[in-house]
Amino acid sequence: MGFDAAYNEPENTEVLVKSLDPAHPADLHYAHAGDAGADLITTVDVTLKPFERALVPTGVAIALPAGYVALVHPRSGLAVKQGVTVLNAPGTVDAGYRGEIKVPLINLDPEHTAVFHPGDRIAQLVIQRYVEAKFVPAETLPGSDRAERGFGSTGVASNAANS
Repeated sequence: MGFDAAYNEPENTEVLVKSLDPAHPADLHYAHAGDAGADLITTVDVTLKPFERALVPTGVAIALPAGYVALVHPRSGLAVKQGVTVLNAPGTVDAGYRGEIKVPLINLDPEHTAVFHPGDRIAQLVIQRYVEAKFVPAETLPGSDRAERGFGSTGVASNAANS
């Protein structure tokens, strides 16, 4: 079932997908209409003890059109239920990369070991357009409301209950 007729369907961009593991055919897809991320699965058994990390193969390679990037995001369910997340979230897959997508997972649960088997969903792949910047050297920068104020410069949120 798709989106309600009152909403526009999203734009589609063709991304070529190659299976690198005969036991796990390339089957990148969205679980639900409107999902931003397609599920990435593991092709191997993975055991992550507390605070352990591993680079996990997915068995797929992709070819993105110029002007696009694939971002590897954690699965929220894994993060909440098992404490497993993508170590460099979001991971970046550049348009020119043609190798296997591998996911650096880490188990942040201090007490429980996380176990994954071939076919288990481990991350999600989000495809986005990007703008290639033209970096121009400058002696000065134009002003802004924020100026050079960094971390914490917007202050602390007030809590009306504690006022």
